[in-house]
Amino acid sequence: MRFKRRVRIGEGLVDLTPLVNVFFLLFVFFAFTSSFIFQPGIKVNLPKAVTSEVIQQENVVIMITGDDRIYLNDREISHDELISKLRLIAREKAALLIKADSRASLGKIVEVWDMCRNEGVSQVNIATGTGR
Repeated sequence: MRFKRRVRIGEGLVDLTPLVNVFFLLFVFFAFTSSFIFQPGIKVNLPKAVTSEVIQQENVVIMITGDDRIYLNDREISHDELISKLRLIAREKAALLIKADSRASLGKIVEVWDMCRNEGVSQVNIATGTGR
């Protein structure tokens, strides 16, 4: 007895639905597992250092931009305001982190550092990028 095949398979027809589903699921997986952390703020290019250490504690952040403007916790601040804020930081015994742009003048960085020491801030750190 000879059976006839009734189902015809067209040549070159491939169902793309499973392929599209797999790519969509991979896209969703990578989109949700990736961490997109955007930190708004002032653009500062930190100088590179090989011997830098990671600081684990919370800090008050002073940023010095390439054109020597000073920011305290993302807010531009004047010289007199900075002195009064440094006095409060010294009383609270908080740690201070100076993030200076690599194009900022060394004189401005040293001036801010001296102001911190004059007002009694005990722990002053300078942020650097990785040297590798």
